[in-house]
Amino acid sequence: MNDHGTQKASAGGLRLRSPFGDRRGRRSADARSRRRTMGIIVAVVALVLIVAVPVYAAWQLFFAPAVPGVEPGRPVVVTIPAGAGTAEIAEVLAEKGVIGNAALFRLRARLDGVDGKLRGGEYDLETGMSHGDVVERLIAGPPLEYVDVTVPEGFTVEQIAVRLEEQAGIPADEFVELGLTGAASFAEERPYLAGTHEGSLEGYLFPKTYRVLEGSTASDVIDMMLDQFESETAGLDLSYPSGRGLGLHEVVTLASMVEREARVAAERPVVASVIYNRLAKGMRLEIDATIEYVIKKNRPRLLNRDLEVDSPFNTYRNAGLPPGPIASPGLASLEAATAPAETAYLYYVLTSEDGSHTFTETYEEFLIAKEKSREVVP
Repeated sequence: MNDHGTQKASAGGLRLRSPFGDRRGRRSADARSRRRTMGIIVAVVALVLIVAVPVYAAWQLFFAPAVPGVEPGRPVVVTIPAGAGTAEIAEVLAEKGVIGNAALFRLRARLDGVDGKLRGGEYDLETGMSHGDVVERLIAGPPLEYVDVTVPEGFTVEQIAVRLEEQAGIPADEFVELGLTGAASFAEERPYLAGTHEGSLEGYLFPKTYRVLEGSTASDVIDMMLDQFESETAGLDLSYPSGRGLGLHEVVTLASMVEREARVAAERPVVASVIYNRLAKGMRLEIDATIEYVIKKNRPRLLNRDLEVDSPFNTYRNAGLPPGPIASPGLASLEAATAPAETAYLYYVLTSEDGSHTFTETYEEFLIAKEKSREVVP
C-alpha cells in the first residue's frame, strides 16, 4: 500500500514541460531585451543629435572660416562702402580673409557696443587680424591722405588753380571761378574781403606750402589760404600806409606789384618807395607787371600796343593804384608795402642779369639807365 501510494503521489506531483514552450519563452525574453537595447540606442542617438546638431550649426555660424586656408599676415586692401552697416562690413572683411567669421564679428561688435561706429573708406589691413585690431582701425577710420602743394610768391589765382589741379586733383575751373568771383562767399567771416574788385580773391591767397587733404574742394583750400593770410598779416603795422590814405586792400595791391616787379629781395622796399613817391606826386605808376596781368603774358619787353590795352589794371593809362592785387604777395613784399625805404626815386629799370634794377630820381637819369638795360634785355 505504501509503495503504491508513494507512486501515486509522485505521479500526481509530476509536471511535464514541452520543449516548444521553453523556446517560446526564450524568444520572448530576447525580444524584450532587444527592444530595450534599441530604445537605449535610439535615445542615445536622439540625445546626440539634439546636442550635436545645434553645436555643429553654431560652429558653422560663428567659427567656420569664410575663406578656409588663408595665410595670416598677408597685406590686403579693403574698401568699406560709405554708410555700410556692421553686417555688410563683416562680410567684406570675411571675404578678404581679414577676419575668420562674419557672424562672430557681428556678435562681438554688438556686445562690445561698437555696432554702427565702424567707418567706411579704404584700409591697408592684413589677413588673420584679431578682432580688437580690426575694430580699432575701423573706428579710427581710414588713414588721411595729404599732398603737399607749394604756391610760390607772385602766383595768380589762375596759376594756383593749375597747380592744385595737377597736384591735388581739384578742378582748375572751379578754383578759378571761386577765386576770381567768390569773395562774397567768405566775406561774412572775413569782412576785409567785402567790396573787393568784382569779388576777386586775387592777392589774398597766401603763397606757402600747404598740406591738402585728399578730397578737399576749392572752397576748402581757399579757406585754408585765407586763414594763412590772416595769420601772416596779423603782425603788420599799417600805420605808414594808413597815414597816406591806404587801407589793407590797397596795401595788398601795392605789395602784389612789388612782388611781381622786384627780383632781388633787398630791392622790395625800394620798389615800394618808388610807388609811394609816384602816388604822392600824382604820377601814373606805369608798372609793367600790371600790363602782364591783363594780357596774361610775361614778355622780356612790353610792346607799344600792350601799353594801350583797355583795362582798369593798366597803370600806363590810369592814375593811382589798380583796383585790386595782381598776384599773391609774400610776407616780405607785404612788409615792404607797409614800411618802404626812404628814397626820392621815381623810376627804375632792369639793368643786371641777376634781376637787380637801377633806380633814378629824374627822367633823364632813367633814360640813360634804360639804354643800359638793353644790354640785359634786348
